[in-house]
Amino acid sequence: MDIFGVLTLIGGLALFLYGMSVMGQGLEKISGGRLELLLERLTSNPIKAVLLGAGVTAVIQSSSATTVMVVGFVNSGIMKLYQAIGIIMGANVGTTVTSWILSLTGMSGDNLFIRLLKPSSFSPVLALIGIIFYMSGKNNRKKDVGEILLGFAVLMFGMESMSDSVKPLADVPEFTNILTMFQNPLLGVIIGAVLTAVIQSSSASVGILQALSVTGAFTYASVIPIIMGQNIGTCVTAMLSSVGAGKSAKRAAFVHLYFNIIGAIIFMVFYFGLNALIGFSFSDDTVGGAQIALVHSIFNISTTLILLPFIRVLEKLAYLTIPVSEKEKQAVEDMEFQVLDDRFLQTPAFAIEQCRSLANQMAQLSEECFFKAMQSLTDFSKETIEEVIALENKIDVYQDKLSNYLTKLSSRNLAYQDGQNVSMLLHCITDMERISDHAVNVAESAQTMQKRNLSFSKKATEEMNVYRNAMQDILNQTVQAFIYGDEHQAMSVEPLEEVIDKLNKNIKKRHVRRLRKGKCTIDLGLILSDVATNFERVADHCSNIAVYLIQEQDTDLEAHSYVNHLREDDNSFERQVAILEEKYSLGKK
Repeated sequence: MDIFGVLTLIGGLALFLYGMSVMGQGLEKISGGRLELLLERLTSNPIKAVLLGAGVTAVIQSSSATTVMVVGFVNSGIMKLYQAIGIIMGANVGTTVTSWILSLTGMSGDNLFIRLLKPSSFSPVLALIGIIFYMSGKNNRKKDVGEILLGFAVLMFGMESMSDSVKPLADVPEFTNILTMFQNPLLGVIIGAVLTAVIQSSSASVGILQALSVTGAFTYASVIPIIMGQNIGTCVTAMLSSVGAGKSAKRAAFVHLYFNIIGAIIFMVFYFGLNALIGFSFSDDTVGGAQIALVHSIFNISTTLILLPFIRVLEKLAYLTIPVSEKEKQAVEDMEFQVLDDRFLQTPAFAIEQCRSLANQMAQLSEECFFKAMQSLTDFSKETIEEVIALENKIDVYQDKLSNYLTKLSSRNLAYQDGQNVSMLLHCITDMERISDHAVNVAESAQTMQKRNLSFSKKATEEMNVYRNAMQDILNQTVQAFIYGDEHQAMSVEPLEEVIDKLNKNIKKRHVRRLRKGKCTIDLGLILSDVATNFERVADHCSNIAVYLIQEQDTDLEAHSYVNHLREDDNSFERQVAILEEKYSLGKK
């Protein structure tokens, strides 16, 4: 093997790893976070969890990604350790799909069907289709499909390049002598573990082993320890992801490590023990890519079947490794924001769902905060004011946590729709936080009235009650539209905001008339004006949120043009305004 062969090997390895990465990213994008949501929700029993873990890993082509995701779930409190163990087992089974796909490169024969199954035959076609989809796709899904096909074609081309470059080594005695060292089981395990730990992908390291197998220097006795080591080495990714995380995440990472170590020990004791007693006839047979895929599958499936009944034992072993401290037992930890785990940034669609869930809670808190502030105007109590301030402080924390996390998320390579969703959430949580600020302003006005022993006149109270009912209506509609992503309900917010604008002007005009007639004091008039202004500004924020929701469905829509169109050209808008004006009429002057 000359220098050009070495360069071909290195280039093939680079293409192989890059293709695997591109294909995995495309598969994650096209799943749109749905697979991750399934992982979160459908873990009610171990068998279902194993099947789910296997299915998700087979789709996204990375057991490491699945395991890291699960570590994040456990750390954030979404999933219990017991639930996570089944998914971790399933991830090991799902990763075997990749080795079977890669084994197609070793197929040989003159039969037309066999030749068509060879990657060298169909990969160029997939690459052509992929580049057409990627370059001409007008929607993200088509581009993602193109990315998957391109990644797969590059992956297979890299695999072929590696295999072709090492074929001459079959006739080099020095190379075959090096490989015979792998007959030592302990050395084979170490080599397999180190290789996988370095590239952080068991699928990729198994693929490299399959590429080297074309030299004919590997036997069952030499590849079995290496495959055992590769499964242990893949635990490094999960272990690294648990660094700096809570104890629950560390326990999940250790479960992954123990599962593979125990499985490797059982498998090797069984294989080498029986081989010493009865002698397997195939032990010294040469293996190719398909045989390596077979060993990889048998190991992962059998280990899962053997250890599945002992999930509780693995859980206890993890707790023995990282015991529950007294502080952990006694602490009542706020788990709300642990769903914003940096591990989820690797799967943006799922991370956005976590942000949306928290934003829904924030929307409800903002609504509750403003309702309590309005209540304090007519039913003042010190406790209500304190509740408003406490809610506003909590909402500030929500806004801070979500904004920081969404900003991190926006720096990722997001699909277009994901980018739109992040932008929408950032805008909406800002408006929600401002609603709580106005709630505090209203509560402070109520507090001022209490301290100065002031109260609105009977007519002003009636008018403010109408105003308050309209505010309750617009807040409720906005929050419901946001939580359920209801575009139709979002469209009903703007007519109500128009009515509230008119209410605000009319109430202030009526107050000025009462002031001129001496029926109201200046101090009370200033308070009423401040309260009415805060009401109107909250309605503006509701309008903003509604427009952002509509823009999420119609990306070509501009906020100002939409509002102007409604107010100028849409007859149905005027009809809705008329109906609402009658509903929220202030009555006679």
